[in-house]
Amino acid sequence: MDLGLSGRRAAVAAAGGGLGFAAARALAAEGVQVAICGRDRDRLEAAAGRLNEEAPGQAVHPVVADVGTPEGAAGFVHEAARALGGVDILVTNAGGPPPGDFDSTPVDAYGPALDLNLMSVVAMCKAAVPAMRERRWGRVVAITSITVRQPIPRLILSNTARAGATGFLKTLALEVAADGVTVNSLLPGSHATERLRALSGGDLEGAAAEIPAGRVGDPGDFGALVAFLCSRQAGFVTGSAIPVDGGEYRGLL
Repeated sequence: MDLGLSGRRAAVAAAGGGLGFAAARALAAEGVQVAICGRDRDRLEAAAGRLNEEAPGQAVHPVVADVGTPEGAAGFVHEAARALGGVDILVTNAGGPPPGDFDSTPVDAYGPALDLNLMSVVAMCKAAVPAMRERRWGRVVAITSITVRQPIPRLILSNTARAGATGFLKTLALEVAADGVTVNSLLPGSHATERLRALSGGDLEGAAAEIPAGRVGDPGDFGALVAFLCSRQAGFVTGSAIPVDGGEYRGLL
């Protein structure tokens, strides 16, 4: 299926690995010009090199940036727009804050977590969406977490911050829909990423035990869904928060 994305320009945050890398790979395969960011220059440049090898002619631009602060998040989008000539597609993403429960998590840990998983989303949208509205076309896809629907024990910081981001994204979607800009979020459950391996002690089979599908997710499949939400065909999908979790979320709605 031709997704109608060839020649579009995308800024994909935290794409040195994991689900961000998978999203950048899927978009580049569709002919999208891509800028990616991360904090580790060597890891980021290696990721860009892999993407350039897989999609010849699609120059992927690595931008060293820390989206853990609103300034760093906005700076990434501005640098991506400079490198690409504009940003038509924004994929927001960031690593997760440290694990902990109510008793073990101090109050002063919440500010950095909110910056990482809420304010980074706000800042990137502030930097990218106004130009999308002027052009009457744009796509925002936020990578959040299944924790916004079904809080995960010992991830109280992530549960809190990502739920706030979901409220922001839904509100933004309603405000910009008439301008040809869609805003959606994907709520990944357990996928075969470095973060899951760290949280599970490398036990991916154990991580899959409670998943109805009987396995953890493939980042490549997740990336394909990101690309579809950016497509011409998905132009009537906005304001959605879509679980991608093998059935792990048990609620009806």
